[in-house]
Amino acid sequence: MVTAPFTQNLARRIADTVMKRYPHADMYPYRLWCYPQGFVLWGFIRLWEDTKEQKYLDYVLDYAERSVDSEGNAYRFRGNSMDDIMAGSVLVWVYHYTGDPRMLKACRQIRAAFDDYPRTREGGFWHGRGKPQMWVDGVFMGQMFLTKYAKFIADEQDKAYCFDEAYRQMSVIYDYCRKGNTGLLLHAYCEDRAAGWADPKTGLSPEVWSEGLGWYALILAETLELFPKEHPGRERLELQYRQLMESLLACQDRESGLWYQVVDKGDCTDNWCDTSGSAMFQYSMLRGVQMGLLPAEPYYDAACKAYNGLCGKAVTGQDGGVDIVDACDGLCVQENYSAYINYKKTDNAKEAVAAVLWAAELTEFH
Repeated sequence: MVTAPFTQNLARRIADTVMKRYPHADMYPYRLWCYPQGFVLWGFIRLWEDTKEQKYLDYVLDYAERSVDSEGNAYRFRGNSMDDIMAGSVLVWVYHYTGDPRMLKACRQIRAAFDDYPRTREGGFWHGRGKPQMWVDGVFMGQMFLTKYAKFIADEQDKAYCFDEAYRQMSVIYDYCRKGNTGLLLHAYCEDRAAGWADPKTGLSPEVWSEGLGWYALILAETLELFPKEHPGRERLELQYRQLMESLLACQDRESGLWYQVVDKGDCTDNWCDTSGSAMFQYSMLRGVQMGLLPAEPYYDAACKAYNGLCGKAVTGQDGGVDIVDACDGLCVQENYSAYINYKKTDNAKEAVAAVLWAAELTEFH
């Protein structure tokens, strides 16, 4: 367990602040059926699993009740992007916990969204149905659902599909977006080269964005926790994970322990350390040590240093709750370095709050 002045009960304090500011999780920014609710609620699920404090479970179950009607239909679910699908992973867990047949029906509706979902030539899911683009963000969103569905709901045939698909998506994004011989990934790939940010020859976006790479770091750790030991793709996923961690170790800011908005350009004086991506990296790194995927030396110390840096980004707000500072809210793929580092910072960016909750819960309770 790691402690620092502000880490005392930081996970609980963040969760309690979220519940106070958003009495129902579907009020959490910015729209119904999108990844922020799913992201923050997985923090609540884990906090309940470790504390057994009923209020955290009630918050999750309330979200499920408000998202699924009496017939078991996922209320207003469209499945038009990977972002929409991610929140469905919470319903998978709720079905596992409650056995409610309505939740099972809703989860199967969400699972069906994959059946006709558009793909790139190599089989990567488009980030949204309207444009032939694959983002590292979307790999997290889709596989959070598929891997949880495989674990808690799928029959043997569909379980094999879900894990095969998860392997395919993480392999395809790696093949598209890997930067040189590092373990880092550029933010996105555009198949038709039509996006303003896309290189006309490669289709790639120009930079390694902290939070985008953070989604990739999270889903590697989350998937490897559930992924079958005997799956032929497991060795490659473990290699991708270790390559990423090696590169992150090299890019970590020595003073703060955090990581930069453009991850591999920390020597640029206008670059800055991003709370959201840093929390994702810290979680993934510490989880890897705990699962035996990484040696404790040097990764445990690096994760501890990162967590202490994160605690400096958690401050007391005007309402007495926890504010998370120094992150951007809802940043999409940008055209150049300047656009990434000059994007407006926002207190309590929805991704940053959830990411620090994940990091704090793991660090304080494991």
